[in-house]
Amino acid sequence: MMLRDLKEKVWQANLELVRLKLVTLTWGNVSGVDRKKGLVAIKPSGVSYEELKPSDVVLIDLEGKCVEGSLVPSSDTPTHLELYKAFPDIAAVAHTHSEYAAIFAQAGHEIPCLGTTHADVFYGPVPVTRFMRRAEVEHDYEKNTGRVIIERFQNLSPADIPGVLVAGHGAFTWGKTPGEAVENSLALEKIAKMAFGTLLLSQRRAVFPRYLLEKHHQRKHGPGAYYGQKRGGKR
Repeated sequence: MMLRDLKEKVWQANLELVRLKLVTLTWGNVSGVDRKKGLVAIKPSGVSYEELKPSDVVLIDLEGKCVEGSLVPSSDTPTHLELYKAFPDIAAVAHTHSEYAAIFAQAGHEIPCLGTTHADVFYGPVPVTRFMRRAEVEHDYEKNTGRVIIERFQNLSPADIPGVLVAGHGAFTWGKTPGEAVENSLALEKIAKMAFGTLLLSQRRAVFPRYLLEKHHQRKHGPGAYYGQKRGGKR
């Protein structure tokens, strides 16, 4: 089995979506890429998570050609591939239709940054794409899903904002590992739930100060980050 370690990580990440209650039925998938080999490992289409095995994970190249596996890869594969091509620093992609993230996506609303929990992960609002045009849906729908995400990120950093809402659809997140992509999916869902409740509670919400956003994001992700543990010493 080629890229056994990557397949194992992708398999585990897909199961983690279930454990974290981010997917219903088979409404979600995770992939990972080996940049040196130019190969992507992704969940097979429509296979239940209860039955999924590491050997079921499909290997494809960046053009979508199957390299290893007898099952058909996820129907969302072209979206994943577009993201890998456009965002060279990411190594994994997760897709979900988790409840609160999907509520914002279906409404076509970005998730505003309302507090420090949000700022710890996303450096500003979680963006939402435009609704896809009829021609984009009728021809190369999944590939065009990736393209509208990339279009939305023309002036945004995928490293600072590791996720997006596709209008009327659901969420895509990414990371440096399959596990991190799933963690960002969980963070996105929790942030969406908190934002939903905050907006419901107060239509005249307080404006979250920019300096708090800067502080919380930079202490975890900035050049002088000090949150968490550092190898060889305390952080």
